[in-house]
Amino acid sequence: MKYLPLFLILILAFILRVYGLNWDQGFHLHPDERAIVIASIPLQLPTNISELLSVQSPLNPHFFAYGSLPMYLLKGVAVLLTPFYPLASSYDHINLVGRFLSVIFDMGTILIIFLLGQKLFSRKVGLIAVFFYTISVFPIQAAHFYAVDTPLTFFILATLYMLISFYENPTKKKALFVGILFGMSLATKTSALVLIMSIGAALISDFVLIFLRIPHRPHIWFPHIPKLIKKLLIEGLIILISTVISFIIFEPYALLDFKEFSRQTLEQSQMTHNPFAFPFTLQYVGKIPYFYELKNIFFWGQGPIIATISFLGTLYISFHLIKRHLGWWRSNDFDSSEVDKRWAQELILLIFFLSYFIVVGKFAVGWMRYMLPLYPLLSLFAAVLAYKLLILIKRKFGYWYLFVVLVFICSILYWPLSFVNIYTKPNTRVLASEWINQNIPVGPTLAIEHWDDSLPLFGQEKYKMLTLPLYDPDTSEKWKTINQELSKTDYIIIASNRLYTPLMRLTDCKKLPVGRCYTQTSEYYKKLFSGSLGFKKVAEFTSYPKFSFPLVKWEHEINDSSADESFTVYDHPKVLIFQKIP
Repeated sequence: MKYLPLFLILILAFILRVYGLNWDQGFHLHPDERAIVIASIPLQLPTNISELLSVQSPLNPHFFAYGSLPMYLLKGVAVLLTPFYPLASSYDHINLVGRFLSVIFDMGTILIIFLLGQKLFSRKVGLIAVFFYTISVFPIQAAHFYAVDTPLTFFILATLYMLISFYENPTKKKALFVGILFGMSLATKTSALVLIMSIGAALISDFVLIFLRIPHRPHIWFPHIPKLIKKLLIEGLIILISTVISFIIFEPYALLDFKEFSRQTLEQSQMTHNPFAFPFTLQYVGKIPYFYELKNIFFWGQGPIIATISFLGTLYISFHLIKRHLGWWRSNDFDSSEVDKRWAQELILLIFFLSYFIVVGKFAVGWMRYMLPLYPLLSLFAAVLAYKLLILIKRKFGYWYLFVVLVFICSILYWPLSFVNIYTKPNTRVLASEWINQNIPVGPTLAIEHWDDSLPLFGQEKYKMLTLPLYDPDTSEKWKTINQELSKTDYIIIASNRLYTPLMRLTDCKKLPVGRCYTQTSEYYKKLFSGSLGFKKVAEFTSYPKFSFPLVKWEHEINDSSADESFTVYDHPKVLIFQKIP
């Protein structure tokens, strides 16, 4: 019975994450997942050592935008499942294997959240944290994709948990595991490098604190310094070596194919500093660092209620740590056996949280998935504050606090249940494809937009397909080409807001780089949407988060079109179809 609440929460988490797992009906509509699948399928074990060490090795994914570990895991699990599920390694089914892996990783993350909450605070705090994370919308959505962010979050949190355990009772074995998990995090995505801040804090915190105490107790420094220096050197070296070895094992071609690895890594790094690097990053031109990330967490990632508690909880933890530190520093008692280890353990988490948020939040691009590794800590910090508030409410209102808790739970469940509703019906692009095949006869010319999914997803052979290069700079040549294509076009298909949302904003030519001002493109969209371009809208497909009570015929829809593009464009984009006016 002790762990029954945890078990029930895990069941809820599993249901929310597996429901609608085949949300795109097998059409591979997540571009990052699609790229990982394409890179994973050809992977094979080399036949000998020389082939293994070759750049042309069949184990080399030749794709380093993400780490290699997720690709090896996907291929390895698919191969293991093949005797029981013959299609597991095929292109049409391996993505489902990956999505189920994402669910497993996220369930692992939930367990670690509980262990962290129980170790640092209490079992009740751990349960509240687990519940908050379980019903946070963005982790639910991310678990429906096999992108690297869900396994990355698991490995980062596992590293932090092991690091806290290492600080509590430093051993060479724990240092080894810290390094292995850190290496696996890096082999999943290099942004895990921020963990080095927390690892450094765990290694040198006692060393630094002794020096802070020297003015108060100068005679105590000598017995501790040699011991801590030895710990820093030996255990730090173990972590370093095991990290490097782990990284090389799980991403060997980062070393063996270093030229390509460094080229692709540099390309990704440039993207994080320049929103003009790729067409699909133009949406982030004018992004306000940090505020953009917080806004998306608040409205969409966690929802306003949990996010508010999370943000306040983070402030509470921060000020609480400062207050406890000052009280400890000023005291005259310095007995290493009585050092408040929990203070340092909490600090390890907070250092990672702040350093990751500061580094990643400053990126010129701000996909919501970049912040996923912070959601477990946000949930944990929220749980600490929520538990404190719960105690106060219980003291003031007695057993009426149960009614308050019930109302609160119903309020925060509204957002995840509304979101999961999008998986109750086919993907909007699938619905649009069915409509095209049923309502547009054989032969007409369909114009689609480049850098977006081509619709219809099936039956394209029935039509003449044209591509409108709308991301290209606004030049006379571009519009001559587009106008020629439009003269031959019978239908314009817009598969999402991927192009028109950013391009309609980039119209201030005085502030924008040459070739990145889209005044004419913006006018094109305005005319298209108003009907003055010579095309009329004949179909629109949307799937907004929605909560309904069928018994009383009440429902409420949440228009999330203002969210970060990546929140809507994969599993519930708005699709528009326009027909030329005769």
